[in-house]
Amino acid sequence: MSTKKPAAGRQLLTGIDTSGAFPVEYRFAHAKGGNRHLVVVFANFAVPQDYGWSNGVFDNIRANILWIRDRFDGMNSYYLCKGMDFSLESSVAGLIFNVMKALDLTPDDVTMWGGSKGGSAALYYGMRYGFRNIVSIVPQFLIGTYVQTIHPKVADFMLGEGAPLQNVRAVDALLPDLVRARTNPRANIYLLSSPQDEQFPTQVEPFLGLFQGYENFNFIFSESPFITDHALVTRRNVPALLGIMNLLADGIAPRFGHVRNGYEQPDRDRSAIDSYLKATSVVRGVDFPAPVVTSPAAHQEVPRNAVRFSGTAAGAARVVVWEHGKYLGQTDVAADGTWSWELGRSWSRGKHAAKVYAVSAEGFQSARVEVAFVGGDETAGAGPVSGPGAQAVPGMLMGSGGASAGPAVLTPAAYEQVAGPGVVFTGVAPGTVQVLFREQGQMLGAVAVGQDGRWSWDAGWAWAAGTHEVDVVGLDAFGGEIPVGRVPFAVTGASVGAPTNGYFGGAF
Repeated sequence: MSTKKPAAGRQLLTGIDTSGAFPVEYRFAHAKGGNRHLVVVFANFAVPQDYGWSNGVFDNIRANILWIRDRFDGMNSYYLCKGMDFSLESSVAGLIFNVMKALDLTPDDVTMWGGSKGGSAALYYGMRYGFRNIVSIVPQFLIGTYVQTIHPKVADFMLGEGAPLQNVRAVDALLPDLVRARTNPRANIYLLSSPQDEQFPTQVEPFLGLFQGYENFNFIFSESPFITDHALVTRRNVPALLGIMNLLADGIAPRFGHVRNGYEQPDRDRSAIDSYLKATSVVRGVDFPAPVVTSPAAHQEVPRNAVRFSGTAAGAARVVVWEHGKYLGQTDVAADGTWSWELGRSWSRGKHAAKVYAVSAEGFQSARVEVAFVGGDETAGAGPVSGPGAQAVPGMLMGSGGASAGPAVLTPAAYEQVAGPGVVFTGVAPGTVQVLFREQGQMLGAVAVGQDGRWSWDAGWAWAAGTHEVDVVGLDAFGGEIPVGRVPFAVTGASVGAPTNGYFGGAF
């Protein structure tokens, strides 16, 4: 079972539920103290790996947490549809109900949570499927119009090529019609917005009157001169929202009248949820074979500027390489099952123990294989290896046909001295839909690629002074990663310390 522990020590388990028409990827954390509640978290746009609120902000929430990834065939979907095929929605709902069943919970024991795109999903699923608690932060009600206007590639994916007007209108009607019909009138709804949110006049305000008659509808209207845009509405209200979350986890819905306190069973039987998590774990160590590494040989000494990994990976789509918990790169597996990968720079001198695993087209992972070798003296004239699946060098993609057009970083230039504290990345990425940024294996953020193929990304935080090496990766329309390369640069004039991007790891 794939697990990892955030800084605060809460164990995350990752898996894929394939019981529906669409595989649905998730992360899960067990409750603290046997709390009998489940929080389902939907992602906003441009968050790391399309998991929202998954960087420690929920560490102190006592409930079970289920994060659902919004990436289907390489695109976002509002957790609704692909080409108006709503079996995608049914697949997501199936995951939620499977986890509920394994935890022996009812819809009254569940909270839907999300912001922006995720806020719309939280409202939709909460209303449609009868969940008792809904926390919806700066949602969009007219989803079809929003994606058609702001995210045209998402619109094509959800609504069909060219986003036909009748499909835009049909998806626009989903949320308003659910609310208007009072589908779930007993729900405890907490909707947050602000007049400073540029989307408020068109996407929220016209629909507030539809909630008249709901037993516990709470509209949190956040007004402050320090709120300047859509994203900042959430950031300014995180402490209050998390306070509401813990009350809901304890069975308390903030309202006038009777409330209940205490909702914990520390000795409850966890065998059902443990069995489900094991059965759907992203790591398939038994029925999905690990890759075979044919070179370098075990403990072989290799010139550290000419280390090339190669081997076979039956049934895999790609192979991923890590060392000491840090992501190094990945490569596609050829049709005949072979693969090869090169770091694109010299390894350090001495012993290395890299970890290699295979990934299927559905996203399942194999067991890890250790590749132990020794980085020796450099060989004159050695350089990056081209060929199928070879690792790219900065600014150039390498594939089966050699160099080809693809994502390229224009700024910062390699080894540039950047006057901090802010750093803006720019580039071009023809043929891709999104560009990802990682440092030392940690996801920093992502940005959509414009229709002209250009992209620009500003993390929005003060970078630590000193040297940085950021890996830049393009995503194609099928979710495949296209490595661009590692961008080394130095930041001057910034405060020393780790960069922080607040709660979200990216813009909405």
